[in-house]
Amino acid sequence: MAEIIQERIEDRLPELEQLERIGLFSRAEIKAIIKKASDLEYRIQRRTLFKEDFINYVQYEINLLELIQRRRVRIGYSFKKDEIEDSIVHRVRGVFRRASAKWKDDVQLWLSYIVFCKKWATKVQLSKVFSAMLAIHSNKPALWIMAAKWEMEDRLSSESARQLFLRALRFHPECPKLYQEYFRMELMHAEKLRKEKQEFEKAKMDVGNLEYAEEILTGELARIIYKNAVSIIKSAEFHVSLLSIARLFDFAKDLQREIYDDLQAVHTDDPFTWDYVARRELEIESQPGEEPPAMKQAKAAEVGRREERCCAVYEEAVKTLSTEAMWKCYINFCMERFAKKTNSRLLREKRLERTMVAFRKAHKLKLLPEFQYKQWIELLLHRDFFKEALEVVEAGMELFRDSVTMWQMKLRVLIDSKSPDTAMLFEEAFVHLKPQICLPLWISWAEWSEGAKSQEDTEAIFKKAILAVTGADSVTLKEKYLDWAYRSGGCKKARAVFKSLQESRPFSVDFFRKIIQFEKEQESCKMVNLREYYERALREFGSVDSDLWMDYIKEELNHPHGRPENCGQIYWRAMKMLQGESAEQFVAKHAMHQAGHL
Repeated sequence: MAEIIQERIEDRLPELEQLERIGLFSRAEIKAIIKKASDLEYRIQRRTLFKEDFINYVQYEINLLELIQRRRVRIGYSFKKDEIEDSIVHRVRGVFRRASAKWKDDVQLWLSYIVFCKKWATKVQLSKVFSAMLAIHSNKPALWIMAAKWEMEDRLSSESARQLFLRALRFHPECPKLYQEYFRMELMHAEKLRKEKQEFEKAKMDVGNLEYAEEILTGELARIIYKNAVSIIKSAEFHVSLLSIARLFDFAKDLQREIYDDLQAVHTDDPFTWDYVARRELEIESQPGEEPPAMKQAKAAEVGRREERCCAVYEEAVKTLSTEAMWKCYINFCMERFAKKTNSRLLREKRLERTMVAFRKAHKLKLLPEFQYKQWIELLLHRDFFKEALEVVEAGMELFRDSVTMWQMKLRVLIDSKSPDTAMLFEEAFVHLKPQICLPLWISWAEWSEGAKSQEDTEAIFKKAILAVTGADSVTLKEKYLDWAYRSGGCKKARAVFKSLQESRPFSVDFFRKIIQFEKEQESCKMVNLREYYERALREFGSVDSDLWMDYIKEELNHPHGRPENCGQIYWRAMKMLQGESAEQFVAKHAMHQAGHL
């Protein structure tokens, strides 16, 4: 092995001598490079190989190349690149080849190789790297697309890109992304050739034997790809994605029209198609050819007309295809438009009316899902339409009796309308719903009670909730209870609640941190209480939370009544309890803290 390393170091000597001779590096720097290179060579020549050693080797050589570049610019010397940079690039490529042969499955390694070649190697060399990678990772469409794009955009070889896409489709005949990118590539190629031809004709240049195939210029190849793609992938979303790509190219109007007509003919029973067709009306001017309206009122009127046309399509859609999914598309459109800001009161009112009508029609047909009932109720509450909100929530509860969301919405309607029946409804909800899904309702009840009832009533609700809610959900409830106690009765009340809950597992770290923070906010912060809270927290989380141990140590050091002599004992207890990475983090934090106090 020593002979191999010596030979590889000797291979470097010509480039290093040139670096010293032309003044890019000093003799001392050359010696340092040789020393570092020897260490790196040893690591990649030993019997047991590690990927990190190859990565470190490559990174060092790249850093060296970039340093050489900067120093060339500084002294204004640009010669001898074939003897210096080319030699380093050749060596790095050799290291990448070895690494990618040993760790064939590491895609990130291949991508690093490609990034290096893009910057430092020739296009022919990079093409070979892509070929080697795709021979191993032919099951990854994204890599085929990357290679084809590079052939098209960097190497300017549309034929090579086309061949790569065709090979990729043999491996992945049903991959939408491959068809989309292949379709885009053919349209880009056609557009580029059309521009070339126009420039030649404008300049009246004789292009000799250069011929432009009509099927490429008109986008016929792209049309063939489209036809093949939609015959294999029968999806309205995919169809629309190809139309969106075609619309980026002005010369492909006929192709756009064909795709659009096919979409309406083939996918007429798909809500996505109707949604797309309706939304397209927003882009079409009311009277083509006219100047766009300049006045704000005229602009609002034009937007209103476009939205009317959209809704006409949606109305036709829900008659033809009266399904929950279709109504969902219609209502989503209405909600989106209503959320748009406008200074036109008339347009705003029209949008609200349209949205309400859509909700009512879908509700009448029993085609509203639960989440859209929630949207409708929220919209009604926002407009202070309490009576209709109550009617809607009652109807929603008939359909979704066991839904926590619908109960929450009914309670919200009663709370917002200041109904006297709110407390009674909370009680009723817990009778109808399963205990394990009631956490949001308990929290809502406690929050409502805090603003509407006495402290005693609110505390009674929290105590009921603690008994009713078990497991992981109870963790959130305990934190809410502790927060409320501090807000309503200060630290004394919070201590009492903490004491009452201190054996009611499970807990969260935040539960203990809250009581510690409340104690520290007091003018007479008692260290004896802080110790108790830390000890109880460490009993629960001492084996996993290194921050708790560090904060305990800092408290003993910084508190006026702390005992710094306890810190050593706390440190060794932490080292016994913490495991693995948590122990390492604790040691590092403790060392940094000690260094900061030196």
